[in-house]
Parts: sequence; structure tokens; C-alpha cells
Amino acid sequence: MTLVMYLATTGDLPLAIILFIASICVPTIKLIILYLLLITVHFKSQWRPKERTQLYRLTEFIGRWSMVDIYVDSLMAAMIQIEGLIVIEVGVGAVAFGAVVVLTILAAKGDGKK
Repeated sequence: MTLVMYLATTGDLPLAIILFIASICVPTIKLIILYLLLITVHFKSQWRPKERTQLYRLTEFIGRWSMVDIYVDSLMAAMIQIEGLIVIEVGVGAVAFGAVVVLTILAAKGDGKK
């Protein structure tokens, strides 16, 4: 989020918007959808099966684009460090973010076997 705010204040608003959507909004939406699907399956709900199927397909489609923001983050870090403006160090947040990406991809790719 710090990089998004930095880009927005330095005049790179389009890139900040793309990064915000890819890094913050999309993973959050995926987690909410997966949680909703988990709860409805756990309680064997018959609530809107067609819409739940569409949500699952949406999550599976989004999963294909989950790593785009990692590439943008890496390129931005390299560009900023080359210019010597700031030093970016990967911390615990990067590991947590990577874990969320991998776990949501695995959750969306379940084979349905018991």
C-alpha cells in the first residue's frame, strides 16, 4: 500500500490505480468469494446454486491473473532502486502475499473429490 501511495503522490496515478486493483482489491475480493463459497458448502446450502457457480468460475478466472501485480511490484522496485531514490526491502508482507496467492489458486482449483 505504501508503494501505491508513493506512486499516487509522485504523479504516476494510472500505475498506482493498476497496482491498487491488482495488489489489494483482487486478492481481497477472491478471499471474500472463497469464504462465502466455503460457508455455503459447509452448511450444505441450496442458496442460489447458479450464482455460486458463477462466483466460483470468476474466482478461477481471477486466479490466472494473480501474479501480475508481483511482476509490476518487482519492476517498480528495480526502477526505483536504479534511480537511487529509495531502497526497497522485501519483508514479511511479501511472504504473506505470496502465500495468499498460492492458497487461493489451490482453493479455486480443488478437484471436487472426497
